[in-house]
Amino acid sequence: MEHQDMPKKNFLSLQMDPQLFKPASDEEKAQQLTQRKSVSFLRDAMGRLGRNKMAMICLGVLVIITLIAVIVPTFYPYTYTQQDVTGKHLAPFEYSKKEQARMAAGEKVFPHIMGTDNLGRDYCIRVIYGTRISLLVGFVSALIVIVIGIIYGSVSGYFGGKVDMVMMRIVDIIYSLPDVLIVILLSVAIKDMISNSKSDLIIRLGPGMISIFIVFGLLYWVGMARQVRGQVLSIKEQEYVLASQATGAKAAHIIRKHMLPNCVSVIIITAAMQIPSAIFTESFLSFVGMGVSMPMPSLGSLASDARSGLVSYPYLLLFPAASIFLIVLSFNLLGNGLRDAFDPKLRS
Repeated sequence: MEHQDMPKKNFLSLQMDPQLFKPASDEEKAQQLTQRKSVSFLRDAMGRLGRNKMAMICLGVLVIITLIAVIVPTFYPYTYTQQDVTGKHLAPFEYSKKEQARMAAGEKVFPHIMGTDNLGRDYCIRVIYGTRISLLVGFVSALIVIVIGIIYGSVSGYFGGKVDMVMMRIVDIIYSLPDVLIVILLSVAIKDMISNSKSDLIIRLGPGMISIFIVFGLLYWVGMARQVRGQVLSIKEQEYVLASQATGAKAAHIIRKHMLPNCVSVIIITAAMQIPSAIFTESFLSFVGMGVSMPMPSLGSLASDARSGLVSYPYLLLFPAASIFLIVLSFNLLGNGLRDAFDPKLRS
């Protein structure tokens, strides 16, 4: 029923006729009061990430690869150094003469899923260990980049002025250096310096791994530092930061409690993009013989060793190359999903 008190529309007026409108009922008014449930920024971003099917598939692939690299070597019947001189260059699921004799005697022999290499070592366990090394390098390098980049970028952005100018010029100098050449030179120099060390950690990881971590700590934090600095520069002019400064809070407290929590999205996205870059760099260094020390396998060193028999045994190159491709692609697509989830404005 139309409301009787509504004024009639003037014939010459361009306004809409008020008699076309009806007052809202109590039920309609209640519907307008219903609000969306309050959620935190992190939970909202994770919800958007969960709706990204490609990113979730890549996350699942990475979880499966990580579980295989961590768990399978604990019960796999072969080790990455175990050799069988009668089983060189076996094709996938092929048995050596010694293993065939054991099978003829009634013994069960686990097959070589990916065949063997030129020394008769099971190739599957070597690829799994190479994958473990690549993932370890990726996550540790990301951790190093996060720690150094956050500290350097937040200090530079917060203090500004001459401090920021000097610190950013150092970053510009590091950016101007040829990455590949510096990485190779540093890897060789650091590897020679620590190769004679008697440290238990270096003995377990090998000088090659330690040198790779040091190289990432020296060179690859600059991107994170620039991203964090840009965020801090935009945040430090906010009212809550100025209020904290007015109450006498120290710079470390303001950076830790007010600025870094608002830089979480940038930190997560940059770290996710750093992991595949670190894995690819480690594979490249191992491919040219400057990465992980023998006999520890790496996906890069496995690919390098497979070059000599590429025509006769192409599967020796296929398996490590496919592992590198799958890991790097999954991390890149997951990084794109994180970028879209934490910053919808940049959504492609």
